[in-house]
Amino acid sequence: MLGTRGGRIAGRAGYAASCLLAAVLLAVSGYAYRVTALVGGIESGAALPGESGTSTGAMNILLMGLESRTNYWGQTLSSQLLTAMHAGSVYGVNHESVGGQDTNTLILVHIFAGGERAVGFSIPRDDWVTFPQAYDGQSQGKIDQAYGLAYAQSLSATVSSTMTSKQRYELANQKGQLAEVATVESVTGQHVWDFAEVNLAGFFSLAQAFNGIEVCVKPYNGGTNLQDANSGFNAVLDGYRLKEGGSQYLHLAADQALAFVRERDNLPNGDLDRTHRQQAVLDYVIWKLKTGGILTDLGQLTALLGTASQYIMIDPGWNLLDFSTQMHALSGQHLKFYTAPIVGYETIDGEDANEIDIPAIRAAIKAKFTAPASTSTSTSTSTKKAAPVPAASTVTVDVYNGGTTSGLATGVSSALVAKGYKAGVVTNASAQPKTPAAGAEVFYGAGTSANAAKIASYFGATATALTSLKAGHVEVLLGTGSTVVPASLAPAATAAAPPGPATSAGNNGASGGAVTVTPNAKYGIPCEY
Repeated sequence: MLGTRGGRIAGRAGYAASCLLAAVLLAVSGYAYRVTALVGGIESGAALPGESGTSTGAMNILLMGLESRTNYWGQTLSSQLLTAMHAGSVYGVNHESVGGQDTNTLILVHIFAGGERAVGFSIPRDDWVTFPQAYDGQSQGKIDQAYGLAYAQSLSATVSSTMTSKQRYELANQKGQLAEVATVESVTGQHVWDFAEVNLAGFFSLAQAFNGIEVCVKPYNGGTNLQDANSGFNAVLDGYRLKEGGSQYLHLAADQALAFVRERDNLPNGDLDRTHRQQAVLDYVIWKLKTGGILTDLGQLTALLGTASQYIMIDPGWNLLDFSTQMHALSGQHLKFYTAPIVGYETIDGEDANEIDIPAIRAAIKAKFTAPASTSTSTSTSTKKAAPVPAASTVTVDVYNGGTTSGLATGVSSALVAKGYKAGVVTNASAQPKTPAAGAEVFYGAGTSANAAKIASYFGATATALTSLKAGHVEVLLGTGSTVVPASLAPAATAAAPPGPATSAGNNGASGGAVTVTPNAKYGIPCEY
């Protein structure tokens, strides 16, 4: 049953963790050859089935951030650390089930051959899935639960064994890793070559190593997103008083940086907006690594990797030294993030969950993970020229809103008019006989195929001919998951524009949109709620 995002929404920490995990692995790994001993000291997790034995060339990496309030050997984090992270108490962890072993961050990253470009998909933790196998009789649940369910099942199975406590927890982590990898592969249709995970304590220590994190915040609903009891985020207490509609860059110490990426209660789109906060932090960290002298200062690099190696776990088949040979060229400009699409929201057994369309997720990810076909130079003396695209002013665009966001069709129509198109019908999809899909669809009448293809590109869609549509008309049918105007429809930044915040993708993951950084964004980080 589709519902709203009400109910029990608690602050989570895993998103924070893999922001820095991703940055450290993707940027620092390019310099790993300088600190061989530290790289070799990173904990090894489960061996993945069918590992290729190579860590070069094109590959898929799964980054996981654990919710855990314990270390990898089941020991509860110290009271001082839990308090600093606003993550509960030792008593709560030991007696009240605070925390857990859920992977509240899942980012599937594709590294293209040569290492100069990478694309990542954040997978929302609330996606409701069927696990490849049942754990203690549970065959369905949220995608982030696979790790914790397999982890708990393993501990139960070894409680009477002769294994040491350390061995039991190491095995439990390995079972959790294999379960999560298998679940992600079953949903995305992508083979995972390698994985890396980081626990809760890792974010806090890494954020301290970076001397805090720079973020850009947009106030929402009178600034209610600036304070959150569950996560501990309190920008107002730190002296930041933002005006509604404005944006401001904030430098957050480690505790508030953690709180920033844990908050979701007071954000307009909950967990999906928190995913964008996570991606924005990663943008900043990669910028900091590349420009702050950390990667060229052996002392700073050694200290950072010394911290990271205590909290990062990777599969034993991932050779970071081999991997490092192709990673020098990767920068924030060549690392783009998307959010896997959802269809809508559900309430299942009292739990908030995302309804998903697995074929749509697979198609969206495959499209971005596939390298564009190379074009060969023709040996012919004559080259066929592409037909010119008719002027936008000759095309009328009708927009139908198949989602639940009021005024969205008007917003999309206005953005297209700003691009030069004529405004046509603007109304709800109930006035259109076709049932909306999850993502946006674009149809065209005679004489508008080229324009329709351009319009479809704003929505990540493919234009389709419709014989019943008038000549000179293009129709945009906004899907049930559409929530805001795509960022790609926003006016482009100009060289003369003053420095300012970037804009984030318009659909908050409902149709797989990306976080887009404009050229004049400070540090290359987008502003988020």
